[in-house]
Amino acid sequence: MRKFILTYPFSILFAVFIWVICLIPIPETPLSDVRMIDKWTHIALYFIFSSVIGHEYFRANKKATPAQLVLPEWLLPVVMGGLVEIIQATCTNGVRSGEWLDFFADAIGSTLALVMGFVFVKIRGRKG
Repeated sequence: MRKFILTYPFSILFAVFIWVICLIPIPETPLSDVRMIDKWTHIALYFIFSSVIGHEYFRANKKATPAQLVLPEWLLPVVMGGLVEIIQATCTNGVRSGEWLDFFADAIGSTLALVMGFVFVKIRGRKG
């Protein structure tokens, strides 16, 4: 467990950050009027989250291949996004709502980061 925490400190912190902001009530802001701002926020959060995981994975595994990225950089964040939506729908007493579109936005953000990770692995492979 210690090795995992030392290998993925920023990923763990970002996961905790996502859980906290997804479970607390969000106040109205001027950005609330922007069409689909919630979905754009989910895409951005999960893109950043998956990118951080990918960066820490690359740092720990110098010989990473594209196939090795799928589990840590894509599947784990997407599963977490689904769990967040289920918890929002069932455990927040109506303060937050779980939505399929939020889950899809999470998956889009993680997918974009995975594609970027594939490109990075290919570029790094040519240099090495």
